[in-house]
Amino acid sequence: MNTDEDLGRAGGVSRRAVVTGLVLIVLLAVAAFYGELLYGATYMFASGVPAMAPLTVLFLLAAASPFVHRFVGWQLRRRELLAVYGVVLVAAPLVTHGILAWMLPIGIMQQYLARAIPEWETTFLPHVPAWFCPTDPAAVEAFFVGQAAVPWSLWLVPLAAWSSFLLALFLSTLFLMVLFRRQWVTHERLAFPLAQVPLEMVREKGEERIARLPGAWVFWIGFLISFGLTFASRLSGIFPAIPNIPLGGVTLMQWQKVGPLAGLGAFELYVVPWMIAVAYLIPKELSFSCWFFWLIRVGLTVAAIAAGATPRRPEEWWDSTFPAPTYQGGGAVLAVAVWALWVGRRHLVHALRTAFGRGTPAGDAEEPLAYRWALIGFVVSFSYLVYFCWAAGARVLVGAAIVGLIVVHYVVWARLRAETGLGFIPFPLTVNSMMIVPFGSAVLRPREIVTLMTMRWAYFPGFGESFEVCTGNSLEVFKISDAGRVSSRPLLAAMLGGFLLSLAVGVYVVMSGMYHYGYFQTRASSSGWLTHQLRAVGTSIFTALTTPSQFDLNGTIAMCAGAAVVMTLGIMRLRFWWWPLHPVGYLAAHCWGMHWYSQAFFIGWVLKSLAVRYGGLQLYRRTVPMAIGLIVGDMVNDMVWVIVRIVSRGQI
Repeated sequence: MNTDEDLGRAGGVSRRAVVTGLVLIVLLAVAAFYGELLYGATYMFASGVPAMAPLTVLFLLAAASPFVHRFVGWQLRRRELLAVYGVVLVAAPLVTHGILAWMLPIGIMQQYLARAIPEWETTFLPHVPAWFCPTDPAAVEAFFVGQAAVPWSLWLVPLAAWSSFLLALFLSTLFLMVLFRRQWVTHERLAFPLAQVPLEMVREKGEERIARLPGAWVFWIGFLISFGLTFASRLSGIFPAIPNIPLGGVTLMQWQKVGPLAGLGAFELYVVPWMIAVAYLIPKELSFSCWFFWLIRVGLTVAAIAAGATPRRPEEWWDSTFPAPTYQGGGAVLAVAVWALWVGRRHLVHALRTAFGRGTPAGDAEEPLAYRWALIGFVVSFSYLVYFCWAAGARVLVGAAIVGLIVVHYVVWARLRAETGLGFIPFPLTVNSMMIVPFGSAVLRPREIVTLMTMRWAYFPGFGESFEVCTGNSLEVFKISDAGRVSSRPLLAAMLGGFLLSLAVGVYVVMSGMYHYGYFQTRASSSGWLTHQLRAVGTSIFTALTTPSQFDLNGTIAMCAGAAVVMTLGIMRLRFWWWPLHPVGYLAAHCWGMHWYSQAFFIGWVLKSLAVRYGGLQLYRRTVPMAIGLIVGDMVNDMVWVIVRIVSRGQI
């Protein structure tokens, strides 16, 4: 049992906390395979936003803490539980449908489909590097059919290659988060709405400072409301006699397929408790901007249809004709990155001066890692990623562009989540589109197209379900360690150890599970989403090679317009404190999903505005625990149904 002196020196990152986190990573890897991939119980087991499994584990640990102290004698401290949560939060997402379950079969799926599509065998399979995936027919067949042992000898080189790429990608963005941490956490004081959840959920009690759940009655009111509503809604799907509580997917107005009113789309009720709570926790100008700019997007869609465009829903306007919302959003992503760099330029200069030994000697003493090592680590890992692309057949500049856009994608996503909690919204324009729209696919060589499309798992959908979530989670852990007084340097080491363990265990679990059950026997296949994306990779490569695209003027103009709007909004926010429109809200409005989420942000904005107007900040602070309870109740309910589905083997 750790002494108070040990806990104080470790800042909460005790051996007990680290071991607990590592054990949980192994258990959650197995649970993720059965709950998410095999039985399809959820799509947000550990990689969703909020992270269901880590939050539920923290809830259970805090609930069990008094009993552990009474019967075992261990005094679980708040900082220890926060350290456990940080280790699990970063590592647990790997064994999910958007990361390892997508990365590992992305190459072998093209080999499998090519037997039914002969054109692929002659068009692009010769350009696929031999070390991307096994090509042995028996190994390919067994992956999808199952009832076979894993041919590890054939997978050794592909697994080593892609695992090293995954690790280098994580390290490159992790080192960037170290460089940006003080600017975003301390100087700008971003909201970090999802980091507030574990900080508010775990409290300490008595002189012994034992960790426990909150005692505030408003927290439990929010918890019971959210848990009760979502539990009853799921239960009614099993027992029709129980009245259904419509929380989402109820159509209130049908889509008008002709005329300008088609631009309004269908109006569907989508009121999710945890989403409303997130909107309540973020600044009002952000929640206001999200739904306000969505209305602007709908208005532009109606105007375009009235001017002669083909009637379609606003969320399904994919091409580059006016108003080209996804292309505007793509430009907004790049502009948000530039804006964040500009706002934090003084801190970055200070970090670079410190890294080169020209700043204050102790300028990075409280950082998770010395700036010098963070900078060296970023350069080395980024260079390896570029080398990987070069080894796959891409030119160095093209490889640097691919990797650079992916890294920008991750950093902007982390900023987006830290500032707004909007990590559940995918980016409007993918990395491959950002490269192809301004130049056309005709400028790329066949192997460059193969490399770009095969890395689709790394940048799509950006929904908090693919690998960018690990970068966002690491930044969130830095915020939690800062607010919870958890020592950041040992916590960073524990995070890295947990990530490596999760990667090793995850590869083994996914590979063994797929060859045992067969990919086509899992819910990851039958649900359609993942299988569709795996097939889309081969289709995209074949299309780009057979009908190469040229420079898209309309798309480029739309991207520039979106970037210009973001920069204008950013400048106005820097010059005028009262400016009500936020550039991130503009970006969010041009992402897929805001036709649902705008309702939650409108409700959250109204509730927060009323609370502040009639009760001031004091009333708002008193109601924050209720919002936390809404989020926790929703996540705990989801975990209950994951367990039910695993126990029933997918029958319930």
